[in-house]
Amino acid sequence: MFQLNKKQTGDHYEQQACRFLEQQGLITLDKNARFKVGELDLVMRQGSCIVFVEVKFRKQSGFGGAAATISRQKQRRLLKSAYLWLAKQGLSATHTEFRFDAVAFEGGINAVNWIKNIFIEG
Repeated sequence: MFQLNKKQTGDHYEQQACRFLEQQGLITLDKNARFKVGELDLVMRQGSCIVFVEVKFRKQSGFGGAAATISRQKQRRLLKSAYLWLAKQGLSATHTEFRFDAVAFEGGINAVNWIKNIFIEG
């Protein structure tokens, strides 16, 4: 049986998450935006809100599941990356509506969990 490496698995689930969110009406703005401080898996728009999406996959939901892997340190990296992404677009973080969501796959492609507002800044 063919086995995907870690990057291929991540790419596959990011693609599935993007497709899922587009079906929910979000518009894709960017994928895999990389900065020295971190990476943004997906950047999407829902209405006037910019949505920074962290995609997680776990074969099993034990130990808190995929969403529980978004630590405080990871949250700080996401926030710094989001500020940099907004600045690159000529947008101000203080004048732009944005949030952080997670799309977690646990056990397979059919076990998708979209979690809005995974953390609040401050």
